Amino acid sequence: MKKPLTVILAAALAVSTLAFTSCTKPVENTDGENAGTTVVKKEDKTITVGASSTPHAEILDHVKKALADEGYTLKVVIYDDYILPNKSLADGTLDANYFQHAPYLNSFNASNNTDLVSAAAIHYEPFGIYGNEVTDLKELAEGATIIIPADDSNETRALFLLQQEGLITLPEDASAEKGVTTLDITDDGGYNVTSVQADTVPAQLKNSDKGTIAVINGNYALQAGLKIEDALASENADGDAAQAYANIIAVRKGDETNEKTQALVKALETEDVAAFIKDTYNGAVVSLGTAG
Repeated sequence: MKKPLTVILAAALAVSTLAFTSCTKPVENTDGENAGTTVVKKEDKTITVGASSTPHAEILDHVKKALADEGYTLKVVIYDDYILPNKSLADGTLDANYFQHAPYLNSFNASNNTDLVSAAAIHYEPFGIYGNEVTDLKELAEGATIIIPADDSNETRALFLLQQEGLITLPEDASAEKGVTTLDITDDGGYNVTSVQADTVPAQLKNSDKGTIAVINGNYALQAGLKIEDALASENADGDAAQAYANIIAVRKGDETNEKTQALVKALETEDVAAFIKDTYNGAVVSLGTAG
């Protein structure tokens, strides 16, 4: 007995609909006159991460294949400053960002009323002191200019490095937690300590008078072609700074344990990534992972 054509078509439509809905995720439509209806939407498997070009975007590029093997597409958006990637994360444009340390993030949250958090610490970039035709800090002339980054946490970090090298003196109760600025210097050693926007420090050093030195963030030093082994002085990668100023994966609060974040962190915390960092950056970037 032949089945009516309408029955066959209905059965085929039912099977097709079941197959479609089984690989998608239904969501409620709230748009216009069709509000309240169910719309079928594929699961989002793209992870969008904001990053500085060096070394963060390069490290992220290295893990794209590992994430692809887990079913994720990694999209890296490069930023040249420290403000926009946090704003883009806060407004939902990004799933995460990778460029900063926790003290900077905490300062940004306090100033911008945002609620961004660290999902994992990935690597550490030692701060270095570089000179314009200065080969030894002992040769630094009286009245020489010292350029440092101006944002709260990095200014504090730079000043502690200058004190570490005996160039300035800070108050006895100064701490990274409380923060310090150039106004807190109790003895400037006769030098002109000036703070400028962090990403401009390498260029300002390059265009400065001979005899000038500068404290430069690790990523900006790399971008400028400066090598940590050529620095006049640097932070001890085994010291407290490595933990306090570790570069982190930042996300919106509540997203620390979601699938995208966990997949991203897992891909970055591997021996392969640690080896890549060691071989690529020669000490200018230090992995906090298993092979760091």
